[in-house]
Amino acid sequence: MSADKWKTAITEIKKGEIRVRGYDIVEMMEKLSFSDAIFLTLKGELPKREESEMMRAILVSSIDHGVTPPSVLSTRNVLSGGNSLNAAVAGGVLTIGDVHGGAIERCAKILQDWGKRPDTVSIIAKELVSEFIYKRRRVPGFGHRLHETDPRTVKLFQIATNLNFRGRHMELAQAIEAELSKSLGKKLPINVDGAIAAVISDMGFDWRMGKGFFIISRVAGLVAHAHEEMIREKPMRKLGDWNFEYDGPKKREVPDGRK
Repeated sequence: MSADKWKTAITEIKKGEIRVRGYDIVEMMEKLSFSDAIFLTLKGELPKREESEMMRAILVSSIDHGVTPPSVLSTRNVLSGGNSLNAAVAGGVLTIGDVHGGAIERCAKILQDWGKRPDTVSIIAKELVSEFIYKRRRVPGFGHRLHETDPRTVKLFQIATNLNFRGRHMELAQAIEAELSKSLGKKLPINVDGAIAAVISDMGFDWRMGKGFFIISRVAGLVAHAHEEMIREKPMRKLGDWNFEYDGPKKREVPDGRK
């Protein structure tokens, strides 16, 4: 192979043949679930039974969370403006950032970086929380504007434990949750982003794939919202919070002779 060729280890295509990570896509269509194919594409190898079940649960957990998240509002707003479904979904995906959806990536990085320390998870959690409080920073993946206890976190951790995926990162996440409650005097539960961050870390995924897990899962919900907006609502409708009040400069005029 020429040194100046662009190399990829993901998919090989030839006339009449498509192979993902070496596997014939026709065989994959017959034998793999969608979540299995995603695992293969991301990780490079077929999932074992436990990995297959865990991956399925992770992808289902974030498929949708109602009409209020920024990505959904963006999708519906773009569609309401007279744009196509793909533009609307793209607008929703572009809204996913460090706070909405991006907490998986940020939390996974913290868990993977701090988890390398030789101390016990309780000591690490105490140092981590102390540092974040001192710097007035929120620990990503903890707290939820609606759920006092995120039911998705409970189920993901239950499934992970049953499948023997409970490892140092999940233990560290739970130690951080306990330390936050102790230090702040209020409960900041591990939300679904933090749970996914802990589980994918214990599964051996790079933290930089964090946003990818959320995007893959949430796109299905965004497609549904875009389609519903298209068939049920009138274009250019009122979306989001219209309970606003202007507090800028009072009425004024541009002076004559201005240069």
